[in-house]
Amino acid sequence: MASVNADAPWLSGLNDAQLSAVQHLNGPLLVLSGAGTGKTRVLTSRLAHLLATGTAKPWNILAVTFTNKAAREMKDRVAAMIGPAVEQVWFGTFHALAAKILRRHAELVGLKPNFTILDTDDQLRLLKQLMEASGLDPKRFPPRMMLATISRWKDKGLSPDRVSPIEQAELAEGSGADLYHQYQDRLKALNACDFGDLLLHNLTIFNAHPDVLAQYHDRITHLMVDEYQDTNTAQYLWIRLLAQKHQNICCVGDDDQSIYGWRGAEIANMLKFEEVYPNAAVIRLEQNYRSTGHILEAASSLIARNESRLGKTLYTSIEKGEKLTVSGFWDGGSEARDTADKIESMVRHKEADYSDIAVLVRAGYQTREFEERFIQIGLPYRVVGAKFYERLEIRDAIAYLRVIAQPADDLALERIINTPRRGIGAATIQTIHQLARARDLPMLAAAEVLITTDELKAAARKKLTELINMFIQWRVDAETLSHTELAMKVLDESGYTEMWMAQKTPEAEGRLENLKELVSAMEGFENLEGFLEHISLVMDGDNKANEGEVTLMTLHAAKGLEFDVVFLPGWEDGIFPSQRTLDEKGSAGLEEERRLAYVGITRAKRKLYLSYASSRRVHGLWQSAVPSRFLLELPKDNIEEDLEQGMINATNARPSTDFALLQPTAASGYGPGWRRLQERQQSGYQPARAPAEGQSGLSGISDFDTGDRVFHQKFGNGNIRSVEGDKLNIAFDKAGMKKVVASFVELVRKGG
Repeated sequence: MASVNADAPWLSGLNDAQLSAVQHLNGPLLVLSGAGTGKTRVLTSRLAHLLATGTAKPWNILAVTFTNKAAREMKDRVAAMIGPAVEQVWFGTFHALAAKILRRHAELVGLKPNFTILDTDDQLRLLKQLMEASGLDPKRFPPRMMLATISRWKDKGLSPDRVSPIEQAELAEGSGADLYHQYQDRLKALNACDFGDLLLHNLTIFNAHPDVLAQYHDRITHLMVDEYQDTNTAQYLWIRLLAQKHQNICCVGDDDQSIYGWRGAEIANMLKFEEVYPNAAVIRLEQNYRSTGHILEAASSLIARNESRLGKTLYTSIEKGEKLTVSGFWDGGSEARDTADKIESMVRHKEADYSDIAVLVRAGYQTREFEERFIQIGLPYRVVGAKFYERLEIRDAIAYLRVIAQPADDLALERIINTPRRGIGAATIQTIHQLARARDLPMLAAAEVLITTDELKAAARKKLTELINMFIQWRVDAETLSHTELAMKVLDESGYTEMWMAQKTPEAEGRLENLKELVSAMEGFENLEGFLEHISLVMDGDNKANEGEVTLMTLHAAKGLEFDVVFLPGWEDGIFPSQRTLDEKGSAGLEEERRLAYVGITRAKRKLYLSYASSRRVHGLWQSAVPSRFLLELPKDNIEEDLEQGMINATNARPSTDFALLQPTAASGYGPGWRRLQERQQSGYQPARAPAEGQSGLSGISDFDTGDRVFHQKFGNGNIRSVEGDKLNIAFDKAGMKKVVASFVELVRKGG
């Protein structure tokens, strides 16, 4: 090993933990890198040190990342340190590197080296063909859902012959495994694979051909893996096989920032590292260079409540700074107004620029109220991802409404004439266009002519007639129904909502939430025409360029970023933590939601604002809200309450609805008084716990009786009407009759 001067540029300025990680060059190493602790610098410096010391040749190193951008950044940084030798290092994402290996050995899995990698559209098209040939009804078994299940099996490293009977039963009533076999066979016949196959075929080759694996053992002596907490099972198995011989593997990541379980990430891969590599060194990077003391203490206290973690405590040499501000509001509109006011004040007093500020939400639909307010006052902003009114499902829904309000709107009609698919194909649309141009008619008027003639095929004519009749009926309905009722009717009768409901994917669920939020947004306008005019102005105003803009994004998208000032709105149980996550994953879901909260808090460098509303309009329905249990887990010493100011702002603002509906009930004891919840906690009250993973709540018979008065985190207070084992039928004061699991309910008092 060549000696390296201790003053080498890549070693200077490192703290003790960072230096230990960089100089640990042989044997398994797990670097637990907390938020803002210099993870990228450690990765690049260690790679430079490997090369500079001669511990490994460039072609002996495999450096794996999750994005091409991260791979390029790592390569550029190392090149700046040691020069062009870095060009021979194997940099890349999991899929890029696996594809490179697969092309060298494609024939071992029945492919040719020039195989095609199919995108999602091509995968769906292929799967639909196979389902049709097998007689599987796409309405009962949505192809996108079937494809998601197959992809999930591949992420677990399961080839068709390794899917268990229990997992087979998940898909198409047990016929899923056969479909998976057919799908894989058809891919091979096409000399193609999908993204999941890249790693899956690698695993097949390595396990079935030890001589091939030995070739890579001879070549790759050192592995480095970034964001290890985000790896799925197939990625974990691939890494483990490649590191099998030399055991020189360095994995860097943060178990407290594992927030992608919904897309296959397995936090267990990181938690069992020392079990898989018994002689592993574990180095914790805990000195944070980003945030103030109050922010870090609050984040550390929150995440310490998770049991599934290896444990570390962040600290900083930066001053304590300002305490976290917790604000309570009557409703979401008041919350958005106050957030905008605070931002304007900070910029006006030169405490921050717009570009230094971020608003981070738990779910995409929450951006709408903030976008509306920012546009109203001219506050410059950008949405990471699609802006609310630019999202595909919102544009589609608005197109339906535009055609109702203005039948001559050809662009809107063309957008949705076959969405959802209703058998009106390109040939039919072309015929409509031809007649429209020939007679100088709008497309809809031309279509009304064509359904009375024989230019179109009978099937197409029938479908077009059905669509025209729907628009005729909706225009009649518009004279008697409110514009919100009309919108719900259109989304239902057009089949548009059903289309997304059939997909059963996280993306589809988000789109359905956005459609409900659209209907909520419409309630702020007197009629459909007023709303559509507003949308036109919003879309026009959004095209103006700004030098600095507030960033509006989801917490998931914010991972890896940092801002001077961060606003975290919507901290209410049911929204954050997400009720859906708790219902689906129990205690494991609660821990992932807490990690997401930790990620949100640690994005802030100087100032952090958290807020909640006493009542919130969610998907068109007013519901009373309880402050998030995560607020209760933050240390009092790090928090400053701004509840009174929030209430003043809410009271002075013009209410968006009848304020009487927003008053907290005496029975619940909850309003924008976060302290009341703390007082209840101190007297023995605890928020309802999520059921343990794999459980649906209490097993057997509950301890509740008919007539008991109870409290539910999401639905509030109510009286039990009947008991069915561990299920309760409850008449809630505001939410009406609901069936809930007993473990999510607390007793207020016995009897009626």
